[in-house]
Amino acid sequence: MAYELGPQDLEPLLLGGAFFGSGGGGTIESARHLAAHFRKGDYYPRDTVSIVTVEEASGEHAQGEAVMVAYLGAPEAINSATYPTGPVEAVRSVQERLAAQGRKLAYIAPPESGALGFSVACLVAAKLGLAVIDADGAGRAVPSLPMLTYAAQEIDPRPAFLVSQSGLNVELNVTPRAGSNGGGSMHQQDVSVIVEQMMRPIVGDPEFGQFGGLAIWQMKPEQLAAALPIRGTLTRALTLGRAVGAGRIRNVPQMIAWLVEHCGISARAISEPGELVSTKVDTSGGFDVGQIGIKAGAHTYTVIYENESLLAWDSQRPQPIVLAPDSVAYFVEGEGQSIFTNGDLVLADGKPNPVVGKRKITLIGWEAEAPLRVPGGLILDSFQVLLQKLGYLGPYVPVGKLHSTSQRGELS
Repeated sequence: MAYELGPQDLEPLLLGGAFFGSGGGGTIESARHLAAHFRKGDYYPRDTVSIVTVEEASGEHAQGEAVMVAYLGAPEAINSATYPTGPVEAVRSVQERLAAQGRKLAYIAPPESGALGFSVACLVAAKLGLAVIDADGAGRAVPSLPMLTYAAQEIDPRPAFLVSQSGLNVELNVTPRAGSNGGGSMHQQDVSVIVEQMMRPIVGDPEFGQFGGLAIWQMKPEQLAAALPIRGTLTRALTLGRAVGAGRIRNVPQMIAWLVEHCGISARAISEPGELVSTKVDTSGGFDVGQIGIKAGAHTYTVIYENESLLAWDSQRPQPIVLAPDSVAYFVEGEGQSIFTNGDLVLADGKPNPVVGKRKITLIGWEAEAPLRVPGGLILDSFQVLLQKLGYLGPYVPVGKLHSTSQRGELS
């Protein structure tokens, strides 16, 4: 059922989104920076936004069409944004295109679960008088467009608008092959990869400064059910953020119990509690690429990320302890903030965030949503290609199986 969010809800929303973002989805810092300016005034005509279900946005009372909107680029660079200018202007381009065809835009679809993805969706909707759909394209954050359910469900990605904070508007319109309907399987796989490859150099241009606002995948009401099979993700992030803020989740066992009870997620601690000892990041081509090192006794845990965490190793085990598309989150014990993304753990100069200090960090892992694990599907194949570039040449193995075989000292 539809409900309203206000400025007071953005902090719990972005905290919960960060936890479900698997280390990515934008930094908490960038989302907070944007959220701090969410008030009715010169920029925002209202300070509330409606959240609706997929069923409400696709049913007989649907108000119009939907589009996915996001920031595309390096999380560290996006930290400088005050207002979501690029995403707003990208969506305005979609509105104008639809209006010229006698159609209406009514809904914003978040790209993924993440602090920035959810915050930007809500802020753009508030600015333009639209509603946000309570679902997203992955249930976690992802490094590239082909890893989203919009691509896997063959939603036509044409046109795509990419807009800089200063207003430079680039339209990407990859013409389908002769005879293609524009959304066919082979065309979709080709185009989602091509559009991604075209956008990354654009956001790397000085005019864009490593990030831009993206509007892509315009959807009619009848397309939403297939495009958004992973639902209720915004509400679960908001609920988790409120529980953390109220002090009801103070340690890893409480977090794992909460995930089971409220989300049906069977999560587990995949590391011993340890200290943040090393960080490494390189920002280029719209990505923050790096490593996080956590030391716990004889164990050194290394998380490898490309914006989002994709692979984690334990120095005492011969195989990874988590493989994307499965999710891994950080939980930091003690007083202060307990949820961090990769970008929040690493300062702009590549050094560890001193806010964490010697507080204990535990890695929590859980299995990806079913649409991300379809053998031979576009999403899983896209993750496996990326893992190969990071040095992992094996198959996808769910985190539960990795954990159980590691416990027995066996290889699967």
